[in-house]
Amino acid sequence: MSGSATAFAPASVGNIGVGFDLLGHVVDGPRDIATVRRIDAPTVRVAAIHGDVTGADRLPLEAADNTAGRALIALRDALGLAHGFEIELHKGIPLGSGLGGSAASCVAALVAANALLDAPLAREALYPFALDGEAVASGSRHGDNVAPMLLGGVVMATADRAIRLDTPEWLHAVVVHPDQILETRRSRAVLAEPFDLHTVVAHSTHLGLFLTGLQRGDAALLRVGLRDVLVEPRRAALIPGFRAVQQAAFDHDAIGASISGGGPSVFAWFASEAAARAAAGDMRAGFVEAGFGARAYVSPVAGPRAALVDAPARSMRSAEASA
Repeated sequence: MSGSATAFAPASVGNIGVGFDLLGHVVDGPRDIATVRRIDAPTVRVAAIHGDVTGADRLPLEAADNTAGRALIALRDALGLAHGFEIELHKGIPLGSGLGGSAASCVAALVAANALLDAPLAREALYPFALDGEAVASGSRHGDNVAPMLLGGVVMATADRAIRLDTPEWLHAVVVHPDQILETRRSRAVLAEPFDLHTVVAHSTHLGLFLTGLQRGDAALLRVGLRDVLVEPRRAALIPGFRAVQQAAFDHDAIGASISGGGPSVFAWFASEAAARAAAGDMRAGFVEAGFGARAYVSPVAGPRAALVDAPARSMRSAEASA
């Protein structure tokens, strides 16, 4: 087989508040697109990076230093491929946004490259290579962004497996991205000090209630469980306007609201699409009143996984909700 393939990967909400480095879900909104070409040379090349995302032109073209490049290097090495790949990226997810931009590039590239293999792998088999790619940006192998992008919906991501969780169709999310940049390494640095046992036990209780509520489709259990007492208190101060955005979500009867990934984006879950759309404008206003432009996305929590698209690659976004 020869030729090229193009794939997109959606944005994501890492952690989902109570599942630090463990849980994530996709967002049907901004997305990255990768076009991958099969080449005769036994190497991986990043040919170009496009997009109107601030800083996209500063992303590394050296394959080993690029999340997409590293992922395809890992794929080639594991399969012992004689051929190589050339990658062209179209960035649609803002950098340092807490929406999984670094993860989306490597997942989109993997899905496209997999389609070019003589014997394509099962989607779950791409997970370790996505972890290799994500580690370039985050400094650690955690799958709470790449796993939901690969499988769609809500996913539990451990060190060696990704498990899609049952998710009620009525659950909808609002994700608000402000014109702020918060680098992942900085947001992780505030977590370096140990946590006291009481806080860890309380957090574990919330996680158990949350997972049970998700499995049962029980909004009341989700409402009790979706409270981050572990990570959010340390990261909130890094995000101007966060508390106002969170309060706006609760004013609209959100099931829960917290920081998306490492921030600065904020997410909230609602019991219907109508409730989510009613809240989106006021949540966005919380950042605007703090002096930042912002965009709000409304998405089903059980959103789409990464998939092939028709070439040529082009930027794709779902409609934004705004005040």
